[in-house]
Amino acid sequence: MTAYEPVIGLEVHVQLATASKLFCGCPTTFGAAPNSQTCPVCLGLPGTLPVLNQRAFELGIRTAVALECRVAEVMKFDRKQYFYPDLPKGYQISQYDRPLAHDGHLDVAGGEAVKRIRIRRAHLEEDAGKLLHDPNEPFSYVDFNRAGIPLLEIVTEPDLRLPEDAYAYLVELKAILRALGVSNCNMEEGSLRCDANVSLRPSGAAELGAKVEIKNLNSFKAVKDALAFEMDRQRRVLERGEAVAQETRLWNARAQTTEPMRSKEEASDYRYFPEPDLVPFHIEAAAVERARRELPELPARHRQRLVEAYGLSAYDAGVLAQFRPLGALFEQTVAHYPKPKPVVNWIMGDLLGYLNGRSQDPETLVFQPAWLVHLLEAIERGEISGKTAKALFVEALERQRDPQELMQGRDVRQIVDAGELERLVDVVVSEHQKSVADYQKGKANALMFLVGKCMERSQGKANPQQLKSILQRKLAEPREAVS
Repeated sequence: MTAYEPVIGLEVHVQLATASKLFCGCPTTFGAAPNSQTCPVCLGLPGTLPVLNQRAFELGIRTAVALECRVAEVMKFDRKQYFYPDLPKGYQISQYDRPLAHDGHLDVAGGEAVKRIRIRRAHLEEDAGKLLHDPNEPFSYVDFNRAGIPLLEIVTEPDLRLPEDAYAYLVELKAILRALGVSNCNMEEGSLRCDANVSLRPSGAAELGAKVEIKNLNSFKAVKDALAFEMDRQRRVLERGEAVAQETRLWNARAQTTEPMRSKEEASDYRYFPEPDLVPFHIEAAAVERARRELPELPARHRQRLVEAYGLSAYDAGVLAQFRPLGALFEQTVAHYPKPKPVVNWIMGDLLGYLNGRSQDPETLVFQPAWLVHLLEAIERGEISGKTAKALFVEALERQRDPQELMQGRDVRQIVDAGELERLVDVVVSEHQKSVADYQKGKANALMFLVGKCMERSQGKANPQQLKSILQRKLAEPREAVS
């Protein structure tokens, strides 16, 4: 049986973080009433002229430089012509043979090795509108608010071989884009979209197989799942002795399958020609160098520094570098509470657990480093128990207030007085003689049961480590001493 090798390439469309559209002054605000953010320019009415958004141009250069691309000396725009109801002009202003940038790369960790994914090109283009389908109506609606939204399309070479590699590439690319501040990368709002191209060829062959493009991928997991399904589907087609059709397919997330959409277009089908209303743009070397100088710390370097400077694990450093607010919270907290381990434990455990439980993006986090410092210092001084600290942490997040302030006027003091703890232990031991006997017979879990009962009776205020120590001592004494 022939062994096949998958070949994968990705096309990522990034909505650039501008206040206005690519060629007109219409706002880009998400969620506005349908067709309320349009004008004659983005609707392509006769007699209108497009004007390039300088901010979008600058964000495109910043991204290209971060991805080690060669920025063009001269770029031009072209008309990509096709008919679809959400394309008001009947064409899309994009870039064909002279894009903004080309020949870059992105290094992605893959197991113990680092894989270099080459980037073929990065070009500017405007978005189309959006069709809205109501299953209860015999027709569809069209919203042109997105028509003209500035996009940067980033196209890889077919260097990916596994769905997991594609997933890792997208995670790293998203982290870079957010670090650069060029996009919010919100897939639910359409700010980041991905199309995947996949083909199979006999292992060792140089020639590529028939390429299938997969659309309707609304998450990185969907990209990975769709690629895995499509690779298996193509393998089964080839093993039957049939030819794989070169086509565009849609991902059906509910059925977990790809479905035919249309035959795959070639560049000639779009009848590209130079956009007559936009002259070629000469890109000054000084603008490229300025963008290079102004680059922030990128995720790969950030990860490395977190590991070297703070002794973090590669995983913890990766999460903190992926979400800039988390990384900033960590470093600003450690600056005032120089104990990295407990700080990262609270961020990776309690904070991420809170955000994940509410499906909240870490990028939207609002939490002052001083609040975490005050909480950790209170724990260290023995003023509050771990259980109380966790409750205060959640309350601080929800009410946006300093835990130190929340503690004022409340009876949250941790019980650390030895005499008070001894009396508490005596009461619990007298009430749970069976557990005492179980522990003395060698059942270690019985001790933690007794600690839990002490914590319950103290309403979570007792120091659990002191309780454990007192219980161990008392239960090692003759029975009459603890009965």
